[in-house]
Amino acid sequence: MLKISSVGKYLDQPLLTAKIKKNIPTILTLGCSALVLDQIKNSPKEDRKKIGLKSSIILGSTILSAVNASKIASFITKRELPKSINEIKKYNTEIISNYLSKNKFETNIEQILTKAKDKILSVKEIDKLNTKQHSDILKKLIPPPENIKAKDIFKDIGWLSIFGAIPVAGGLVGGIVADKLTEKNWKQKIPNKINEGIYQYLANIFLCNVGAGIALGILEKCNIKSKAARCIGMVTGIMITGVIGGSTIANYIGKKFINPILSPNKQQETRTPELLDIGLHTDDIATVAVLSGLKWIEPSLPLLYSISGYRAGIGYRNKHNKNNINETNKQQAHFLRSKC
Repeated sequence: MLKISSVGKYLDQPLLTAKIKKNIPTILTLGCSALVLDQIKNSPKEDRKKIGLKSSIILGSTILSAVNASKIASFITKRELPKSINEIKKYNTEIISNYLSKNKFETNIEQILTKAKDKILSVKEIDKLNTKQHSDILKKLIPPPENIKAKDIFKDIGWLSIFGAIPVAGGLVGGIVADKLTEKNWKQKIPNKINEGIYQYLANIFLCNVGAGIALGILEKCNIKSKAARCIGMVTGIMITGVIGGSTIANYIGKKFINPILSPNKQQETRTPELLDIGLHTDDIATVAVLSGLKWIEPSLPLLYSISGYRAGIGYRNKHNKNNINETNKQQAHFLRSKC
């Protein structure tokens, strides 16, 4: 019978996560291209050129910032970058060759280990190695997740928070540039974009990370090492600080600081959480996974954070706030909600 731990080890293969990371830019580009084409197709003929240009600029800026976010965040926080595919293959080849030269195994085990030098193993192949006899080599090939220590919590939170801020900033800049090139009243739309960017970052990214970190710190102080307890604790922290408090804080900042400066004569409409906003908290699974020491979720972060960047770029407000959304943004927001 297949062991559950073998599935986790399969997902945590360094070679697998490296290849996923390598393909993320292609996946993002194809997905965003499909989004732009669909928006153009479903827009009035007289608006297609403008909508195509705006969407391309916003999504292009978001993609560019999202795929480079890991390097930038790692540089700022002095976090070590994951090994490249070639580096992983070289490492695997060295340790496996040394292991096979000192030990004799059944033919099928030798074949699996030989394959592991430069190829991704299947779950069944991992399961055959996932035994007490082969635990040493398996740990070297697929390092087990380590519970992060309290002293390192906020370093990882800092990395995640900077990572999440970059796609939001990229989408925001792209949205302002797109409006400037296509709209006469582009300056009037800046407050919505800034407010939405703040909302996305605080409610869906930063405060959730802080909540998870605080919960993890408390559990560490209480000497609770159970992975299940740590996950439950982090999810609870996310719910309290991000889901519940994030939108309140973001709206307060918009009302007290952003709107009085950029649009003093316009009343600030409250941005309330929607179904997609709740759905965006799937990226908090990534937060929990990263802080729990799992590696396989990291390559998906650009995909998850790009949604927040795009929403900041279009300056999304709730669909019932009709005075705050132009027709183009309505179409884009409706499409994104329908697809997500």
